[in-house]
Amino acid sequence: MFTCLRVYIYPMLLPESIQSLITALERLPGIGPKSASRLAFYLLRAPEDISQDLSIALANFKVNTAFCQECFNITEAGRERCEVCDSSKRESSLICVVEEALDVLALERTGGFHGKYHVLQGVLSPIEGIGPDDLKIKQLVSRVASGGVKEIILATNPSMEGDATAQYLQGQLKQFDIHVTRLARGLPVGGDLEYADQNTLLRALSGRQEMN
Repeated sequence: MFTCLRVYIYPMLLPESIQSLITALERLPGIGPKSASRLAFYLLRAPEDISQDLSIALANFKVNTAFCQECFNITEAGRERCEVCDSSKRESSLICVVEEALDVLALERTGGFHGKYHVLQGVLSPIEGIGPDDLKIKQLVSRVASGGVKEIILATNPSMEGDATAQYLQGQLKQFDIHVTRLARGLPVGGDLEYADQNTLLRALSGRQEMN
């Protein structure tokens, strides 16, 4: 005859400070509960200077970072325009439209683009409730309307949302007498510009095609 033993398991209660850190880390993209817990406990065991440096960096980057008022790329706080927009060496008639500031960094690393940028700060995504008014689309149209632009390169990622955003932008720009082109399909479908190698990006730029 077997006797059933009732085992009571009391969950370990974490200090509020650690649980708050784990919860905050879980809100970051790509960080799940397990990863957040590992990071929190790493910081707990790490030397004091590591957590202090991280704390100072997090506090400073929001204070010392701003968005360019022309292209909406990131720049130093106190500057209205970023280095690219301020540069007289860049071609103002050529604008490359990207989703995020990280895409600007990826294209700049190639050394093959000498125009200017426009950062949408996202893509159209009805599922996530992101519409045209949530992106920097009106500002792009205003830049083109002010004159001097000859070509717009739509460099949104080759994903469903990226393609839908490119199609929408094409419709918004039809009213202007400019070339609207799309990066060549050298990029893998579903991939992000920020992860593409330099040669792939250069081929995509040089092989860009006019949108119909």
